[in-house]
Amino acid sequence: MKTTLDDLVPDIYEKLEALSNGEPLPLSEDVLDKTLANIKESILAWASPSERNQSFTLRMSNVGRPLRQLWYESRAERAAHVPSAPDQIKFLYGHILEEIVLMLARVAGHDVTDQQKDAEVEGVQGHMDCKIDGEVVDVKTASRFAFTKFKNGTLLDDDPFGYLTQLAAYEASEGTSNGGFLVINKESGDLCLYRPDDLEKPNAHDKIKYVKEVIDLDTVPYRCYAPVADGKSGNMKLPKNCVFCPFKFECNSDANDGQGLRVFKYSSGPAYLTRVETEPRVEEITDEFKKG
Repeated sequence: MKTTLDDLVPDIYEKLEALSNGEPLPLSEDVLDKTLANIKESILAWASPSERNQSFTLRMSNVGRPLRQLWYESRAERAAHVPSAPDQIKFLYGHILEEIVLMLARVAGHDVTDQQKDAEVEGVQGHMDCKIDGEVVDVKTASRFAFTKFKNGTLLDDDPFGYLTQLAAYEASEGTSNGGFLVINKESGDLCLYRPDDLEKPNAHDKIKYVKEVIDLDTVPYRCYAPVADGKSGNMKLPKNCVFCPFKFECNSDANDGQGLRVFKYSSGPAYLTRVETEPRVEEITDEFKKG
């Protein structure tokens, strides 16, 4: 019986439920050898100098990110974000979890091909995760919050990393259109498959052409996200999608009437205020702390 992508997660769960009931998992030597070889290759690639540490290059992995962020990143003297030690650990187990998920797809009888295949659209290159049953599939490890966006099909409402553009670009390179995201909740182990429809995905060729035009302009694009209210104080702060951006201080240098962002140490974490109407009764983080 031919497998279909829509049955992928139910098929995986069926095998795992049988394992829980005392039936052995049909893990062949071929699947096991392939999984272990891929994990080894992933670890070796992770342990080598990464493109994340190099100068800016427009790639399928970043072409869908907010335009203003890409504009600043393309002009930075070094990589926008040099991974910390915890980040490096997250990258490592993300790679390993991806291989485990694909192992389960194979065990469930689905056809996994084209892992890390080169892709190119309008001169922008990338490496797709794989195809499953003939369709492009991007494998993601996600927190509980991010997993919910895939499970509920609401990624279009909040896609700061440009995942929909990334998938559309891989599909444009392959000439397919019915792929999706195979996502594992790294906290609970839950799986979901999210297959966005055509209206949710941009035209990859048009999108990449537009991004190239915008980042070549001398004028910085409009801000990616508007400030939000900081409670009922009248103060305004950066929204969550701006908080981890490495260019937030440069991007908001005109905040607070030209003073720039003011950062206050709340119990829930730092708040980056763009307008202060009422002085918060907490410690303000100094410029020296922000720089160092």
